[in-house]
Amino acid sequence: LQLRACAVERKTHIVSHQHGMTVTKTLQEGEGEPKCQSFSYSCDEVRGLLLEGASVLLLRVLACRQAVPTGLTFPAIDTEGHICTSSY
Repeated sequence: LQLRACAVERKTHIVSHQHGMTVTKTLQEGEGEPKCQSFSYSCDEVRGLLLEGASVLLLRVLACRQAVPTGLTFPAIDTEGHICTSSY
């Protein structure tokens, strides 16, 4: 059995607009056609949203303080582009 290496490229594009946010996920495997999916969320759904860069910064601050407040949770976006909960 011989397996070939197959490059996989994943992109997530997030656009904030007046009515909320649109997340577009693009997946391209090798030389195949890219597959796109879009999800739209209302302002209420994304209120307090913690994106990946902000999450890294928050983790650094918490590490410096050596303390995590109890019940610290934020809405976040998972690898599939859906809203989920991030708990610390």
